[in-house]
Amino acid sequence: MKKIDLADTNEFSPISMRSFVLHDSPYFKIINFNLGAGQLFPVHSHQIEGQLSIVVLEGEGEFLTDNASIPAKVGEILVSDISDPHGVKAKTNMRILVTIAPPI
Repeated sequence: MKKIDLADTNEFSPISMRSFVLHDSPYFKIINFNLGAGQLFPVHSHQIEGQLSIVVLEGEGEFLTDNASIPAKVGEILVSDISDPHGVKAKTNMRILVTIAPPI
């Protein structure tokens, strides 16, 4: 069993998003990304099978696809195939928790 304190990863950079790998195993990976207001986690995809979830822990912004944006706020979760284009744009300081299975 493993306990993770998200307060330990509450750091932002004025230059670029910050990332913290919280868990990495053969089964899944959990990463905390912190985006400052206006920062972008560019739309991308991975050509493997699996799924990901993006949970908004703090702030607000948009979940992005290659042709749309979906408003995102605290408590909302996006679930997607890993091969589908995905990204995030922060409107305010924004913390997201990404789970990827299987890990890449």
